[in-house]
Amino acid sequence: MMSRERKKAAGAALHDKLQILRSITHSNALNENSILMDASEYIKKLKQKVVKLNQEISCEDEDTLKQTIPTPTVTVETLGCHGFAINVFSDKNCPGLLVSILQAFDDLGLNVHEATASCADTFRLEAVGGENTVENVDEHIVKQAVLQAIRNCSEGGPEQE
Repeated sequence: MMSRERKKAAGAALHDKLQILRSITHSNALNENSILMDASEYIKKLKQKVVKLNQEISCEDEDTLKQTIPTPTVTVETLGCHGFAINVFSDKNCPGLLVSILQAFDDLGLNVHEATASCADTFRLEAVGGENTVENVDEHIVKQAVLQAIRNCSEGGPEQE
């Protein structure tokens, strides 16, 4: 007799658990198999939501990282017919950055007449370059060369030694 009571109690407990599962998964099913099938579909949808949310979080993390990576500021002004005033500022300094930028000036044929540099935690360079020996060098070309020198240095590229 005890065995019937146990089976009845176990059946009641299973029924109660299935009803809880039914309510959690918003199932309208009435039999056990349908409740379990609905629960399985519900779990699949939850997994898809988790994947989607993780992708969104990953994209937000990348956007946040892009916003926190300091971008250097480079301004170049033409001084008269020959020469440029160049200002470089970066929140981040890397070893060899000054050398890399000066090498870029040299590659452009710019002679540096005067320069002030600070390479502590941040990087700042104010330079006056003049009489470039290469034709068709303008502000844009100088700026791009400086930015490339900064990229090469921060990535450990060929300019850094």
